[in-house]
Amino acid sequence: MLEAIRRTISFLRQKQILHRLGVAISVTVIGIACYVLYHMLRGIDVDDVMEAIRDTEPRQIALAALFVAAGYFTLTFYDLFAVRAIGHRSIPYRINALAGFTSYSIGHNVGASVFTGGAVRYRIYSAWGLNAIDVAKICFLAGLTFWLGNAAVLGLGIAYHPEAAANIDQLPPWLNRTFAIAIICALVGYVVWVSTQPRAVGRGPWTVVLPGGSLTLLQIAIGIVDLSFCALAMYVLVPDEPNLGFIVVAVIFVSATLLGFASHSPGGLGVFDAAMLVGLWQMDREDLLAGMLLFRLLYYIAPFVISVILLTFRELILGARSKRLRQAAARGLEARLEAGPPREAAYVRERGDSGA
Repeated sequence: MLEAIRRTISFLRQKQILHRLGVAISVTVIGIACYVLYHMLRGIDVDDVMEAIRDTEPRQIALAALFVAAGYFTLTFYDLFAVRAIGHRSIPYRINALAGFTSYSIGHNVGASVFTGGAVRYRIYSAWGLNAIDVAKICFLAGLTFWLGNAAVLGLGIAYHPEAAANIDQLPPWLNRTFAIAIICALVGYVVWVSTQPRAVGRGPWTVVLPGGSLTLLQIAIGIVDLSFCALAMYVLVPDEPNLGFIVVAVIFVSATLLGFASHSPGGLGVFDAAMLVGLWQMDREDLLAGMLLFRLLYYIAPFVISVILLTFRELILGARSKRLRQAAARGLEARLEAGPPREAAYVRERGDSGA
């Protein structure tokens, strides 16, 4: 069965069917989101939205910011886990944290996070001797942690409260619960599959050994904690009335986030917002928009600005260090020439002055 799946995927790649399908899905999701936003935002009063933002208690904003910071802190363990999994244990955590934080915050905002986040990771990890293949493996394992966490949160959340997902996909609750149970069963099956013997994906130097059963459970736990903190930040910022409960908001938030990723739009712009407005239709739209704008400021814009500043300082420090090393090397060469035989030193100077 696995060989048949590999052959099918290889055929689809050769015919570029997967690429075309991905583009079609992205365009479809964005088109639907634009249609929904157009109809839901027609009667919105911008002044009411701004007033709702001003009326938000500083305590709520501070608590949401704390949850966002905790989420990004947990997110740094994606890279720590991935780097350790491919055997590079000498790289310190601070480098993993820098790569994880900057790659995700920039990838979230710019869009196409696989490429933009991968480029940021390569710039950081290449200074520690990792090549492009190593970085690709890190991106794969970090992405696997993210998707395992998403699957766990969605599976458990929808199984517990299937009506929450029904607000977005418009499917009967019993069908949503069936899908949720299927997701949970697939997760359990995957954990069992990687527990029985070492499993690997890819070919040649691109081969990645999948984490075993216990490490996969750790991956799932990291993903769940990360998404839970992010959902808590959104839960703090949405209107208090009607109180739908954290589980409902978390399921709708994760679903909206996944739709945003599927669209590949920068920050899930438009798609995430449309899904949240549809899923939380019971809430006042102006108040909900105010909470979503504050969340976007805390989760997307602020980390993006911090990441750009961090990477800029890093480049300046590396540039200054490289300049010092070149100057030290030049002084060392000059000292060796001065200490050498006079004829040799004069000859080298003459050759240097003549530009030879």
